[in-house]
Amino acid sequence: MTQPFDLHGHRGARGLAPENTLPGFALALRLGVSTLEMDAAVTADGAVVISHDPILNPAITRGPDGQFLAAPGPAIRSLTLAELRRYDVGRLQPGTRYAAQFPDQQPADGTRIPTLVEVVQMTRRAGADRVWFNIETKVFPDRPDITVAPEAMAAALVRVIEAEGIAARTMIQSFDWRTLAWVQANAPHIATSYLTEPNTVRPRPDGRPSAWLAGQDPAAHGGSIPRTVAAAGGRIWSPHYRMIDAAQVAEAKMLGVRVVPWTVNDPAEMAGVIALGVDGLITDRPDLLRRVMEERGLALPAPLPAAAP
Repeated sequence: MTQPFDLHGHRGARGLAPENTLPGFALALRLGVSTLEMDAAVTADGAVVISHDPILNPAITRGPDGQFLAAPGPAIRSLTLAELRRYDVGRLQPGTRYAAQFPDQQPADGTRIPTLVEVVQMTRRAGADRVWFNIETKVFPDRPDITVAPEAMAAALVRVIEAEGIAARTMIQSFDWRTLAWVQANAPHIATSYLTEPNTVRPRPDGRPSAWLAGQDPAAHGGSIPRTVAAAGGRIWSPHYRMIDAAQVAEAKMLGVRVVPWTVNDPAEMAGVIALGVDGLITDRPDLLRRVMEERGLALPAPLPAAAP
């Protein structure tokens, strides 16, 4: 029996509600998604929180004075959870290039960066006991100082996943494959998803493999990224949607690797990528992807009208 097409709400429903927030995740559940995609960071006092940016982003963040930050920062790893709670991430800063990308996003003033525990608790209240969590570890081999170490990030994340009892429906994804290697070695019952984009798979200037790939070398596999993912022990590959073609998707399937590209927001492009034979899509607009899926006769995840922040 084939698995149903996997609709990931990217950072909740970033095209419609503030990203990586309880209002955004609740909206995604009300629309109907099979997976909530999100990003993880760790605070100075060890709390696992949900934020794409390890350093607070002025385009989405207001300080305790109610004003948008004038510059990036501080780093989440330098703040306690209580200190982080003082920042509001419920609105895009008007006039920024970032805000221009999401003209349909509705603000939710007063929204704080949530903990992973709070996100899980919200899904329980909504009855989302079949919805998956796709949690990205935001660590950077070229900027190791701005986050906790990869192993510490992975271990903190796994502790929360285990404590909340969601291991059977959670995948951990990353561009930095060091965290995925740690999860496979220490918590192999948790699924891992291998993110790629051109800059993270390209060899270094001296010819050595990319620092993002945890020692894996695509050149040893004929340049094939699906084969590199499989060699790393991966069973899910999440490439940028413009990186792939039908031959790569077919190769991945032959290797037993599911393909879930990111981040597709245009309906025509959604239809084109689905036609390649992928197993799911990550999107900022789950509402639009649902329409495309329906047009193609794909089963739709059930909406959860009770979902609320």
